[in-house]
Formats: sequence, C-alpha cells, structure tokens
Amino acid sequence: MLSFLATEGAAGASSEQKRRAAEEDAALLDAYSQTVVRVTQRVSDAVVHLKVQKPQPQGQRNRPVPPNQQGDGTGSGFLISSDGYLVTNSHVVNGATHIEANLPDGRSFQARVVGDDPATDIAVVKIEGDNLSSVAFGASDRLQVGQIAIAIGNPYGFQYSVTAGVVSALGRTLRSQNGRLIDDVIQTDAALNPGNSGGPLIDSHGLVIGVNTAVILPAQGICFAVASNLAQFVVGKLILEGRVRRGYLGIGAQSVPLPAKWLNALELPSKGGIQIQSVEPGSPAAQAGIVAGDIIVQFEGKPIDSIDDLHKGLDEKTIGRAVALWVLRNGNLQRISATPGELK
Repeated sequence: MLSFLATEGAAGASSEQKRRAAEEDAALLDAYSQTVVRVTQRVSDAVVHLKVQKPQPQGQRNRPVPPNQQGDGTGSGFLISSDGYLVTNSHVVNGATHIEANLPDGRSFQARVVGDDPATDIAVVKIEGDNLSSVAFGASDRLQVGQIAIAIGNPYGFQYSVTAGVVSALGRTLRSQNGRLIDDVIQTDAALNPGNSGGPLIDSHGLVIGVNTAVILPAQGICFAVASNLAQFVVGKLILEGRVRRGYLGIGAQSVPLPAKWLNALELPSKGGIQIQSVEPGSPAAQAGIVAGDIIVQFEGKPIDSIDDLHKGLDEKTIGRAVALWVLRNGNLQRISATPGELK
C-alpha cells in the first residue's frame, strides 16, 4: 500500500513538473512573439518601398515591352533621418532613371540617388518630406551567433513583410556586382523575401544591425546582410562626398581571434586579426607577397581587430602610397610593405 502511494506521488509530481515546464515554454514563446511584434511595429513606418525604372538592356530595346515592364524594378529601403535620407542596396537603384518611394502611410515621393557604392552594395537615396519616421544603426561588432534577427521589407508598397530568425554566422564574404568581395556580411535564417532587398535587419531592440542584400540569388531560406558598422561608414561617406574613394589590397578575409600563445609570445596589443582567405592574382596584396593563411594584426602601426578596421584604414589617403602591414605567418610576425590601388 505504501509502495503504491509513493509511486502515485512520484507520478503526480512528474505531471506537475511537466505542466509547469509547458507553461514556462508557452511564456517564452509568447515573449519571443511580443519581441518580434514590438520591434516590427516600431520600425515598419521607416521601411520604404522603392519602385525603380532603369534603361532597357540594349539587346531588348527594339522588342515590344508592356509599359509597366519597361526596365521596372522593385526593392526596399529604410529611412535613417527625419529629413529624408534612406539606405538601400546599390543593385536596387544603380543606373536608375526614375525612383519612386512609397511609404507605409500611403505617401509617395520622387527620390534621387545621393551616392552609390557597388563595392559594398550600399546606396543612399533622398526624398523630400516631413513627419518621416526613421531608424538608427546598431553596433554589429557586438553581435553574437544565436541572437534574434528580424528582416523587414516593403516589397509591394503600403504593406510590409517580416521574417524572423537568429544570427547564423558572422564575418561572411560575398561577391558584389562589380566583382569585389563584400566583407563583414551577416548570415541569418530570417528568409529574404522577393522585393525585400535593401531593407533593414533588426535586433531585438529595434536597431539596424545589417542591410539585407540579395546578391546571391540562388540562396533559399537564408538572408545575407551587410553588417551595420560597415554600412554606417559607407553611408556617411556617400552623404558627405557622394562616393567612397578607397584603396584596396585585393584580398578576401575574415576576422579571427588570436591564440593565447601568440598573444603572449609576440606581445601583441590586440586579441584578434584578419585572416587572409584568398588573394586576387595581380592585386597589390599579391605583388606584396601576401598569401592565404596570413593574419594581418597591424595596419600602419594600428591594431587590426576586424574587417571594419581594415576598411576604415584603406581610405583615399592610402591609394598609391606604401603602407606597413604586420602579419602573422607560421607563428612568426613579419612586416610587409604593400601599395594599395584605387577601388573602382
């Protein structure tokens, strides 16, 4: 009898634990939903639908094409200021003859390209309006794999679409339309819907952590986004100067942490570096003797911890001028002199 009661009590406790666990899971799921809904509502008014007209390809100019299909394209963008500056992809607006920006509140504006940077697939467009909602950039260098990522787009105007997931990987590289590598790319499983290219990738606080891009068209069920630190740097240059003049070395690279034994033995001031994944034939890096596997730890005497640091270092002042790189190769620290070319 006692044995039976003991067994029954254990079963009851097990059932109660399961019930509480189920309630906790439901609360967590509800919190996740509330986060996505809250962030979407906060950001969606700043997400713009872009209807773009481009010249018809030369080989098709003599073919009859319906008026609504003559070089038309579509994409998304997002406002970063109340005076009408918005960010989108270069491939959305590059070469456009007419851009129409439609806001979720029903207003429509003619837009003009302020600056375009195909090397990072980032462009800045300007509209003239008032009472405009905007979003702010977050710090992509603080991202962690596994955190919430929300992709928002306005693919057809007067509505927005949302996909949510997590940051799947950091430090990816993609090849842009002009053949250059885009470094510091975020990969997330928040799917990129058609027409959402150029929209923001948002964190759980409603900050922009990336600019969604559809450079790799075959990608299904995943989203690639240019990290916000790089995007913000490019956007600032485009607004102030209309373009980004930069030096280039001709490398594909990603940020990596440095082993503790190297930090201690070589007394390096930084905890990370940039590992070379590939070197373009005939590039300044190839001419300087840089090879795959090298890890750049200093650029002109300054520590290089991330791709962003290298992008900022390779400004217009480095074009055609020899710069000093310190690299780790086979556990040894070496100084290499390289002369950046101008990124076209």
